[in-house]
Amino acid sequence: MSGIVVFGAGGRAGRRVVAEAVGRGYAVTAVVRDPAKYADLAGDGVRVVAGDVTDGASVAEVAAGHDVAVQATARLDMSSEEFYTAGAHALAGGLARAGVPRLVALGIGSLLEVSPGVRVIDTPGFPADARMFSLGHAAELKVFEATGPDGLDWVVLAPPPVMLDDEAARTGRYRIGGGQVAGAEEGFSFADLAVAVVDEAVSPKHHRCQVAVHY
Repeated sequence: MSGIVVFGAGGRAGRRVVAEAVGRGYAVTAVVRDPAKYADLAGDGVRVVAGDVTDGASVAEVAAGHDVAVQATARLDMSSEEFYTAGAHALAGGLARAGVPRLVALGIGSLLEVSPGVRVIDTPGFPADARMFSLGHAAELKVFEATGPDGLDWVVLAPPPVMLDDEAARTGRYRIGGGQVAGAEEGFSFADLAVAVVDEAVSPKHHRCQVAVHY
């Protein structure tokens, strides 16, 4: 494998993905908007570059020469639907131009189902602001689904709909299910989410779908 390009490498999930990949001996290109703010990411096996995940030309430029991309970005200075829709289109087009066939994207647990056809965001009392953010991820998923069976080979990994533990040590333990909430998953960590992401990046088992990742 010639390398992994990680969009959103400066965030909590992105940092964990970079560390997991480098720890396994893979070369990583860490894409952030302002490399000067993330100089600490640079090191053996890691190259930090500027890039814009909502710009197809930028995606193509930074992704060229890699085997797989990871989408771990989030932005709060624009609407969730606008950001994730633009990012999904840019990734689908930019990765194709760069010759990168595989994308592993981080989803959101609130889009998982609690019963057939009923997502977490559809349950009574779900906060309106969280629903709006979640719908951005739903729009992203629709763009990926529209790429068709001959387009980008993508998977969206949705962690449990709880606050992930940023301090817990890596156990390497996780399971991947379907599109349903697995149950109470307090304590699921960013470190183990990163294990699942890198596993799917280097040894793809799920294709063109959203799946839950949990303990």
